[in-house]
Amino acid sequence: MKKKDWLEIPQGKRTRKYRFFEILPGALSYGMVILLVVLSIVNPLLAAIYLLVIEVTSLIKALGVAVRTVQGYNAMTNAKKVNWKKRCLELDAAHEKYEELKGVKRKEYEWKKHLANLRKVAALSLENARGKETQLKYPKYEEIYQVVIMAAYNEGVETIVPAMEAVTNNTFEMKRTIFVLTYEERGGEGIEKTAREIEKRYGKKFLSFVATKHPDGIEGEIKGKGPNLCWGGEAAAREIERLKIPMENVILTSLDADNRMDKQYLDAVAYEFIAHEDRQNLSFQPISVFANNIWDAAAPMRVVAVSNSFWNMIATMRPQALRNFASHAQPLMALSAMKFWSKRTIVEDGHQYWRSLFFFSGEYEVVPIRVPIGQDAVIAGTLKETLKAQFIQLRRWDYGASDVAYVADHLFKKEPDAPRLATFLKFVRLVDGHVMQAALSPIIAFGGWVPMILNWSSRGMVVFNLPSVLSVVQTVAVIGIFVSILMSLRLLPPRPKKYRKMRKFAMILQWMLSPIIALCYTSAAAYYSQTRLMLGKYMEKFDVTKKVVK
Repeated sequence: MKKKDWLEIPQGKRTRKYRFFEILPGALSYGMVILLVVLSIVNPLLAAIYLLVIEVTSLIKALGVAVRTVQGYNAMTNAKKVNWKKRCLELDAAHEKYEELKGVKRKEYEWKKHLANLRKVAALSLENARGKETQLKYPKYEEIYQVVIMAAYNEGVETIVPAMEAVTNNTFEMKRTIFVLTYEERGGEGIEKTAREIEKRYGKKFLSFVATKHPDGIEGEIKGKGPNLCWGGEAAAREIERLKIPMENVILTSLDADNRMDKQYLDAVAYEFIAHEDRQNLSFQPISVFANNIWDAAAPMRVVAVSNSFWNMIATMRPQALRNFASHAQPLMALSAMKFWSKRTIVEDGHQYWRSLFFFSGEYEVVPIRVPIGQDAVIAGTLKETLKAQFIQLRRWDYGASDVAYVADHLFKKEPDAPRLATFLKFVRLVDGHVMQAALSPIIAFGGWVPMILNWSSRGMVVFNLPSVLSVVQTVAVIGIFVSILMSLRLLPPRPKKYRKMRKFAMILQWMLSPIIALCYTSAAAYYSQTRLMLGKYMEKFDVTKKVVK
């Protein structure tokens, strides 16, 4: 066993190596802009080449994003049509069902994969039937139990009730579901009252309902969601032990108070859990779709919400790069072994990927669950408060740049905690993602004019025509915007009766705000978080995004 808290982020003074990698993302993000300025003064032609490389690379990525968005949306739509409970039950009778279905061709989502799973489970069942007992076992559907943990701070009944309705309306049986409502002591009397009301309404609908209050001020914990989830996870483990349920057959899903899971989400997770041999080394990632209250949100927040939804769809189409985000599921036995989530970071969801990767020495993957969990777009009291709340949410997400130093600390040592080459490639993608998120928008928006302005006297034909050339490249990239518009309209839930049809037209015009949002939110929030890391001014308080129900 390694030293205590070897999985945790350090507190207090960091080592020089750790500080170097905390500074690295911000240094590279600022460095990209500074390099453009320096090249524009010293050699405008090199600056032009530098810009063209960035623009063309961005164009290729934008076209790829457009394709992946369509693929992701189609995958989500098709996955929702599957009867996941039926597939789970077919795995229970794998041999008979495979013989029955192996020649059948259907257009169902991942039908060939389902047949392969049936063949795999049937083969093992046949070996066991012949007396060749193996260590590998596939649990039956009826042996699977689900734990749903909802972390709450000070949300009201009106926010939590729709989330509870979504859970109880799932096709998975509630008599095999344990619900844990873990709420913050610092949330005050309001959340205490809410917890009692929720337990009164829904307590008898589950096998077990646990309401537990996370105390404030525990040593070694930040004021954040991670410690609250850990508190709830520990309560769940105790309840599973009390009920004498085998922990290896329990899947735990974490939810925010505004999350509304698809009615087949729990069965979709159960299917993937049963079908994978290495199930304890996996987590299961649904698609977060920020559309619960999209009709009520202001235009800038709608653009951010839809863009984040697209990002999640795209991520599930790239399983090799998929990481935990927001609500996700993981086996309770694995979570308990690694002491659940981190208690020292405000980005406990994304950080859980790296935490799990090192705990399992690199033998860890995130399995995409292409059914959605609905989440709220940001709405506060006034437009000004909403704009501020959106920036606060994004800067918290962008503080995921703190994982760069964490990963480097586990990677760049004599005996790394995961295979060096594979983890290094993941590390490079991690750094690239945070750096480009900060630097790309300002470079694309203003980069074409920098060589001309800073080196007016020596501008050549290439430099003179650079803004025009870049505008052509950016015009082609507008294809991505058109795809976003079309997909965003398909993503909309039914229009509430209180809004006229013309509001849908506003959903199209809102995309004119994309360049402004990219600069003022995407880029600015990333620079904010990375600058805090560079200066050692750590963000150790989880700023809860205010949720207003209209």
